[in-house]
Amino acid sequence: MASSVDLTTCDREPIHIPGSIQSHGVLIACSGGDMRVLRCSDNAEQALGLASDPIGQRLADLVGEALVHDLNNALAKSSTPRRPSLMRSIPLGSRLWDIAVHAQAGTVIVEFEAASADAPDSTLEIARALIARTQSLVEPKTLSQSVPRLLQALLGYDRVMLYEFAADDSGKVIGEAKVPHLESFLGQHFPAADIPKQARDLYIKNTIRVISDASGPSSAIRPERDASGEPLDLSYAHLRSVSPIHLEYLRNMGVGASMSISIIVNGRLWGLLACHHYAPKVLTMAQRTAAELYGDFLSLHLTAMHHRRRAEASIRARVLLDKMLAEMSFQHDVEQFLRQSLPTISTLVACDGVGLWLNGVWTPYGSTPPAAVMPRLAKVMSGLAQNAVMATHALFDLMPNAMAFVAEAAGALVVPLSQLPRDYLFFFRKEKIQTLEWGGDPNKTYASGPMGDRLSPRKSFAVWKEIVKGQSDPWSEDDRTTAEALLTGLREVILRHTEVLAAERKRAEVRQRILNDELNHRVKNILALIKSLVNQKPDDRETLEGFMGSLRGRILALSNAHDQVVRSEGGGSLRQLLMAELSPYDANQIVLDGPDVGLDSRAYSVMALVLHELATNAAKYGALSVVGGKLEIGFAAEEDGSCTIRWVESGGPRVRSPTRKGFGSVLLDRSVPFDLNGTSEVVYGESGVSAKINIPARFLMEHLPAREPGAVERQPSADAIDFPRSSALLVEDQLVIALDVEEMLRGIGVETSVTVATAQDALKAITHSAPDFAILDVNLGHGTSLSVAEELIRLKVPFIFATGYGDSTMIPAAMGAVPILRKPYTEDCLREALRRVVGTDARVGVDPAP
Repeated sequence: MASSVDLTTCDREPIHIPGSIQSHGVLIACSGGDMRVLRCSDNAEQALGLASDPIGQRLADLVGEALVHDLNNALAKSSTPRRPSLMRSIPLGSRLWDIAVHAQAGTVIVEFEAASADAPDSTLEIARALIARTQSLVEPKTLSQSVPRLLQALLGYDRVMLYEFAADDSGKVIGEAKVPHLESFLGQHFPAADIPKQARDLYIKNTIRVISDASGPSSAIRPERDASGEPLDLSYAHLRSVSPIHLEYLRNMGVGASMSISIIVNGRLWGLLACHHYAPKVLTMAQRTAAELYGDFLSLHLTAMHHRRRAEASIRARVLLDKMLAEMSFQHDVEQFLRQSLPTISTLVACDGVGLWLNGVWTPYGSTPPAAVMPRLAKVMSGLAQNAVMATHALFDLMPNAMAFVAEAAGALVVPLSQLPRDYLFFFRKEKIQTLEWGGDPNKTYASGPMGDRLSPRKSFAVWKEIVKGQSDPWSEDDRTTAEALLTGLREVILRHTEVLAAERKRAEVRQRILNDELNHRVKNILALIKSLVNQKPDDRETLEGFMGSLRGRILALSNAHDQVVRSEGGGSLRQLLMAELSPYDANQIVLDGPDVGLDSRAYSVMALVLHELATNAAKYGALSVVGGKLEIGFAAEEDGSCTIRWVESGGPRVRSPTRKGFGSVLLDRSVPFDLNGTSEVVYGESGVSAKINIPARFLMEHLPAREPGAVERQPSADAIDFPRSSALLVEDQLVIALDVEEMLRGIGVETSVTVATAQDALKAITHSAPDFAILDVNLGHGTSLSVAEELIRLKVPFIFATGYGDSTMIPAAMGAVPILRKPYTEDCLREALRRVVGTDARVGVDPAP
């Protein structure tokens, strides 16, 4: 029963063991040890003038010991069967022969061809001429035009084509030189089936194949098989016969002789130099060897061009990625940075659009598929582009529903951004409807031919046109190279950002621990100072109410000093900082002498800590801890522009140098030198502590920063205002504070107040009955009161903000004129703030009423 015929029939043909050679030459196969003839072509005895059948005889007895000696020497020089050793013009019988010898699987194969009349150096001259004219060709288009012309001129074939293979193994003629009367094949495509798989493998093994006469006879190898039943492997023999199918293919094209030179780039069959002659044509050994050498050079030249383009693509990608890395150093959100960088990334590869699928979020730029299909496409890619670049010019092959959006994206180049199949960078190309010109119908017919059951070579090579839809331009090797550089570079960007984040987290943890220690120390100091203030005995003539007022004022002054430390982001006045830190103490004990000096934010923050520490120590142990003690503080500019502060205590208890370096002592000794590169000297004298601090000029400000808009001074206006029959809304989430503020409101005459803890409850209360004014705690723990503020503005109800935070960044600029009370505040401060919004009948966001 005949076997079925399909597209693999040609692929199964054993073309490396044809059992015959081309009849213009002679072949003898010998054992590798004693050079005894094992097989020969059936024309060997006659062509070589041998006296008897050579099978089984020693080759030396047939051709002489001298020639066998030379053959063995030639074999010793050959390291691979791909490069047979050559011997020129060897006399044997009545003729001169050119001989090629190589060893294959323990068998020595000797090929004889009639010697040519070429000069001894003709091989080198032909190769040098071809190479010299090619090495300056570095542009693909110029090379494809010039190489066929050079080869045709030197070897004399009627047609020479440069044939490049695509990824699907189909081919295209990208360069051609021909005699004028022949039709052109330039630009035509040829299906992959024209060159079976085993032929491609053989093209890589043996880079040159010559057919001298497509219609000529062949000379059989005898015996066809050895004692073990194995045929002779002729993979590296230049005289090897060609497949009858291929000869029929050539004859159908009208070709009488051909030669092909393999072009191998990076170990892959990149293409062929295909030479056709329309009559029999025998190449001399010199010509064939020169062509073989030229093929090797052209392969190396194309490989160098390929690597150069890869390097240039990598450099372009590297320059872009280096720029991105530099810019990323200033970015906190690498994902957002990559999304914003898509327009720049799109310039690296010729495309119609790019998109980033990162952590399940899709960001497109240019022409891309609809967002709704991206989860499905990303899932498809997770099974294909797991850890390497993947390209397709026909997305519908992967997703059948992709035909719906080919106008936006028909092909994709995919760069995986993570080791796990999750995040991808996509390059897209739109559909490009193409008309491909095939050198005949690319669809093989299944009719049996004269050689039996097999696929018959086509007989018509008229141009066969095919319209291709739903596909984009294919992605080139350069595109893939750039994508691979991006894969490496973008992963480096992401890894670098991860490392930066990790380092930043560590630094943040250290800073947090320091801040916690500092906060703990400051809180303990403040509590200790409050304890001292509370334990101070009142004067015998002072009433309890008066003592309580003084104590309340001192505690409030401490709060305001602490608030200035927190709000020192923009810097401030040294004099005001000193006044704030020293305001809780008896002003008759303190002398300030010096011009108002502005400190930038860094120096202001550092000096707030230092002065607070000095003032706290003076109040606890020094001049401010007793009646009659005195503190003198002088500050002045030096010639170098720096500022020197002198702190001198006297009249206090006897002072001793601390025996243990606590956080406070370290802060006084090291903070100014460490943070400001200034100097700090503290002396513990018997008469009291003295300190000298120098702040470098670069931390001083020429202009003092303006006060915060909306801030309320501690001292109230002299104009008192009554609030009879007024109603207030208090939004406060701390019950103790709320009770205190309610008492203040009653103290200034407010008859009715409603207190709530959340914005939702406040909005309900306003809906039920709008108040005359409101006091809003800005931050409510689980939200803010800004929505309440917006509703009050809409209803033209005046209000004030109260906050315990050191800044007001959460308050919108449109509400910047609203008065702000800093917690804790007094009844007088509350009265002053209310006077500003109610006493003048001012309304937030509107003009005063007529």
